[in-house]
Parts: sequence; C-alpha cells; structure tokens
Amino acid sequence: MLPILIERIHRELSKKLLNNIKWISISIINFFLKRRAFILKIFVINPGSTSTKLAIFSDDKEVVSENIQHSIQQLKDFDTIYDQFDFRMKCVNEFIEEHAIDISTLSAVVGRGGLVRPIPCGTYLVNDLMVNDLKEGKEGHHASNLGPALAKAIADIAKIPAYIVDPITVDEMEDVAKITGFPEITRQSRLHTLNHKAVGRKAAAALGSRYEKMNFVICHLGTGISIAAHKQGKIVDMCDARGEGPMCGDRAGGINSFLMMEFALSGQLTHDELIKKIYSKSGIVAHLGTKDIREVEKRIQNGDEHAKLILDAMIYQCAKEIGAQSAAISGKVDRVVLTGGMTYSGYITKKLS
Repeated sequence: MLPILIERIHRELSKKLLNNIKWISISIINFFLKRRAFILKIFVINPGSTSTKLAIFSDDKEVVSENIQHSIQQLKDFDTIYDQFDFRMKCVNEFIEEHAIDISTLSAVVGRGGLVRPIPCGTYLVNDLMVNDLKEGKEGHHASNLGPALAKAIADIAKIPAYIVDPITVDEMEDVAKITGFPEITRQSRLHTLNHKAVGRKAAAALGSRYEKMNFVICHLGTGISIAAHKQGKIVDMCDARGEGPMCGDRAGGINSFLMMEFALSGQLTHDELIKKIYSKSGIVAHLGTKDIREVEKRIQNGDEHAKLILDAMIYQCAKEIGAQSAAISGKVDRVVLTGGMTYSGYITKKLS
C-alpha cells in the first residue's frame, strides 16, 4: 500500500507547490511530477476497534511504528466511538513524545478513512466537513471515523495537509449487485477497502501481473471481516462488513431479516441499544465474552468445546462467503487472498484452506 500512497501524495503535494509557481513551463511541471523532487516524511494514523497503529515513513521506508492495543476495559466506558477521541489523541501525542518526532519536519499526515459519503477509490484531503460528517456518523459509526480527525489535529498544528486513502465507503459495485428484494433498501459498499486494495496490488505483483488484470476474492480477517470480489482492479461485490456475511469479533454478520425484525420489535432494546448490540456487542464476543482470537484458541487448546464450535462457525461462514464472492466473478478466480490479523492463526487458515 505504501508505494501507491507515497506516489499519490507526492503528486498531490507537487501539484500544490506548483500551483504557486505561475511562470514554470509545462515540460518542467511534467518532469517534476514524474520524478521524485523531494522525500516525503509521512505520519500514518490507523485507529482500529481495539488498537491504534502509528508510524512514521520516509517515502516508503518505515522509520518507526507502534501498535497500541486497547483492552475492552479501557474502551467500555465510552458511549460512542467519537467519545474516544481524547483517549486516542493521548496515544498519538505520547507516540510523538516518546519517539522525539518533530512534527514541523512532516510533509503530511494520513489517517485511516472512515465512513465518509460513497466515493471512488483515491486519495482525499481532509477538511472540516468530512470531520463533522464522521463525528455525526452520517454514514455510520466505526473506529476508523476517528482517523481523519486525529490526522487533521496534528496536521493543523504542523500547518501541513491531512489525507485519507481508499476509505471504507469506496463504491465500485456493479449495479446488479446493489439490488435487493426490498425496493426501499439498496445494498451499500462497506469494507476494509484500504487493505483490500493494497493486498490486491501486492498479490498481483507476486504473481508477476498487475492488480487491474487479475480476479481475486480477498478476505480481510480482523476484528471485523470483509470478503470481496475484485474484478480487474475494481471491487464489484462484497459482504457489507456492518450486517452481511460472517459474524466476526464483535458484529453479528448476516441474520435472517424476519427473525431480526421480530427481535427488534419485541421491545427488549431501544433503537440505539440494538444498533450497538449488532455492531459492537455481537459475534464472538457475545458468545464467548472476548473477541481476542488468541484467547479463544487458548480455550480450545484447553478443551473448551463451546469455544471450538463458535470459532468453527465463524470459519464456516467465511468459507460460504468466499464461495458467494467467487460466483460474483463467474468463478474466474485467479487466487483467494487472506489478510488481516486472524491470518496469523494457523487454526483458522488451515480450516479455510
């Protein structure tokens, strides 16, 4: 992902610089854009549901990085994702202080893109409208919604631009994939786009080809799960990570709509409580009290049959979704690609293989 990101930001910053030079010739502009005229120092901020990943890059070379894990106990008292802003900002500032980072030397800050309005794949400048939309959760609530705000907070101090790249809401779905049997509802594209695209390019390069020439089914297996059909450089279908496909660490996945309607109308939970339950208190954590797959595997090793059943059910649902996404590209799949934190689990990858 980094080489693509670096190239995009190089071009953005080059254009911004060149916009202030009125007399320069077209030939020099083209030369400037095609050649690396300067080295970028980029601060990357990636808030996840249970972690904050931070790194400094000099072009595509990592200088320093840290993966800060957040326990359920640390996060349980925050009513909304955005209530975590100060907590996550403290992590960012401690990282800057601990590694003696001079933010005045940064070229740009890049935050993980959140649930912005549906947009094409690409690199986008963070502005106040984007931050406010994400704070209000106009397209939904997710830990990644903090990414642009955290990036902009640092960028504003350093007086440099903040960007997002390939956010969750990138929409490249074919029209036929958006139709449902309920005309009032159209399917939406929601997935771990940044990782999907990066891994797609990496897999294609490993096969001696280009992402735009390959067909993949890519499975992001993290605390959240998204599985998608990639057809010659476009994500033509996927399971919406909010409410389709397999259950995962803390989300319910696809549920029979009639049964869910019955439960929703039973009065057991308010609207907001139900959304929170489906979106952050379901899946593995609802069954086992933890969404840490390492903990689940330890239980299985110690003979916990219920833990085995629940994890096997999640793996089974992933396999079913891989088959469904294969059908979306007529079975013409060059490779099935696994990515995300759960791929470190031999138990999961062996069963999926």
